[in-house]
Amino acid sequence: MLEKIMRKYAMSRQGAKEFLLSIAACVLHNLSLMFPVGLLYYMVGDLLDGELLGGRIVFYVVGIAASLILIYVTQFWQYNATFFSTYKESGARRITLAETLRKLPLSFFGKKDLSDLTATILNDCTVIEHTFSHQAGQFYGSIISTVMIAVSLFFFDWRMALASVWVLPVSLLAVILSKKVQNRFNKRKNDVRIRLEDGLQQDIEALRDLKSNNSEQRIIDELEADIKDYEKKSIAAELGVAAFIVPAQMFLKIGIATTALVGSMLLIKEGAGFLMTFFMFLLVVSRIYEPMAGTLINLGAMNAMQVNIDRTNAMNDTPKQEGSTDFSPENCDIEFKNVGFSYHDGEAVLRNVSFIARQGEVTALIGPSGGGKTTVSRLAARFWDVASGTVTFGGRDIAKIDPETLLSEYSIVFQDVTLFNNTVKENIRVGRTDAADEEIFAAAKLANCDEFVSRLPNGYDTVIGENGSELSGGERQRISIARAFLKDAPVILLDEATASLDAENETVIQAAISRLIRNKTVLIIAHRMRTVSGADKIVVLKDGVVAEEGSPEELLKQDGIFAGMLKMQTEAQNWRI
Repeated sequence: MLEKIMRKYAMSRQGAKEFLLSIAACVLHNLSLMFPVGLLYYMVGDLLDGELLGGRIVFYVVGIAASLILIYVTQFWQYNATFFSTYKESGARRITLAETLRKLPLSFFGKKDLSDLTATILNDCTVIEHTFSHQAGQFYGSIISTVMIAVSLFFFDWRMALASVWVLPVSLLAVILSKKVQNRFNKRKNDVRIRLEDGLQQDIEALRDLKSNNSEQRIIDELEADIKDYEKKSIAAELGVAAFIVPAQMFLKIGIATTALVGSMLLIKEGAGFLMTFFMFLLVVSRIYEPMAGTLINLGAMNAMQVNIDRTNAMNDTPKQEGSTDFSPENCDIEFKNVGFSYHDGEAVLRNVSFIARQGEVTALIGPSGGGKTTVSRLAARFWDVASGTVTFGGRDIAKIDPETLLSEYSIVFQDVTLFNNTVKENIRVGRTDAADEEIFAAAKLANCDEFVSRLPNGYDTVIGENGSELSGGERQRISIARAFLKDAPVILLDEATASLDAENETVIQAAISRLIRNKTVLIIAHRMRTVSGADKIVVLKDGVVAEEGSPEELLKQDGIFAGMLKMQTEAQNWRI
């Protein structure tokens, strides 16, 4: 049962256990609410018999007090079991999703919008949390307690019981059968919401370009259209739920009429002896339909929640990258052996790529845009897994190594730098979280950060804004390079690491890299031939294959792609306005 609950509601094992406890608490609380009804029934009977004042009043006073205490205790337990456990489970669910994201290959993120992933962790988890804190436990608790009460009624009088409870399964069945319709409405609403959030985020990030191209009005019109569409889908989703729940709740009221009608007929037939039974059933139906009406609303909310649970399970079910954490390579050579790869079926990005990036050497990847250079660097770090062939590190297939264990051997500088709204020092410390300040300053000096940090108001303790908004592109790039220096891993991947630097800074960084790479494996991607002029080996990638390979001198003698690129860049550098 626990496994089914865990799967059905995207729960942890502990969360499933506590969910069962919350149902038990709701059942006991609902049953405790029937004690005053029983007391009233017996009290009226005693009044009719004239026995209430004959010493039984103490019994009823104690009974009422005991009922109030029982109701309070069960309600307190229900609150703790339902709300507190739900909030703990919600935290565990978010942490589980975050851990899942950490272990997923980058191919997953390439197929998902950032706003979609954010919506799963924030919005979907919030919807599930609210449903379980306010509806799920109460739903199952009401169903169980109502069934228990309904069954007990048949022991008093099966005719009256049938007249009282027949509306319960009919109303419940009407809402259950509406689940597919509700899911369809909620999925449409959810899809529009994700599109709206994605468009809004994109517009904010591209605000500078939109303003510079006078495109604000067009974007506002598109945003307004998405908001109106979301409004329409939200109203449709609410109406889709109400169209089934409201009639089902109204149908419950028919049970009062059938109870009164059947009871009246039996009272006429059987006389005054049936009066107390009739009275008891009138008391019960006045109470039994109330939790059931709430149950129908809860069921509607649970039906609506299914879309959010499916999205959460879809993320958790995505195959994760795993492997051995026992990794002690004899050397740091990276070898590609007949590697093939594609981001989408039928669109090969790499075909039979083979080369070796040896330890202690700089291997440069160059070639026309779209040739596969960045893809090669990502495969080398196992951000994706190859479709065919193998990539080895020190002779071991990296597809069998745990990604986090493997990445501990890499220092990587991406073309697109990501910084945090924190100080310069803490942004560099990302490279190695346990680094001392002195080590951070040394790494920053190697990356030529001192020059611009000295101009900041608080030096290395200056907060640089979201994604380093207070810095220039070149300054942001140098912080990223300082991270790589700080990590000091045996393999260095540089993806256009000097693209945002001027010629002077590029020279300084290249000199620092030269000091850093002793006995290390360096894989560098560059478009500017000046950047790779000192490389030990150049691998030219064109159309997903290795077109040329060798030292710069060897490739110049071949007068092929490398020589042609070098000639074109030389001509471009001599161009004047």
